[in-house]
Amino acid sequence: MSFVPYLSLLTADGAPEGAGNMFSSLLVPIAMLVVLYFVMFRPSQKKQKEETKMRSSIEVGDEIVTIGGIVGIVVSIKEDTLVVETGSDRSKIRIQRWAIQQNNTPKEEPAPAKAAKK
Repeated sequence: MSFVPYLSLLTADGAPEGAGNMFSSLLVPIAMLVVLYFVMFRPSQKKQKEETKMRSSIEVGDEIVTIGGIVGIVVSIKEDTLVVETGSDRSKIRIQRWAIQQNNTPKEEPAPAKAAKK
């Protein structure tokens, strides 16, 4: 077995050349993971928080759409369930809060605070 190829990897002080490059070679995968987090995971977490906020702000009288496509008006709210009135025949169904896909009732945004006059 010949050690001649391995001798060329040693520097003048006897330390291997690749020891300093090990840290720099780890930077690329770490940087890729950070970019992956901000591109994929962060937006989905933000969307999930917005959905949770929307579902918790449902009030009686709001028009909602369920995940299954049922459109109705909220008649009563309990902790995790809602009673929704659908159609003109006033039929009522009980659904879970997590099954709400969107709230079609327009909400008024609070007016922005006016700047102090000089």
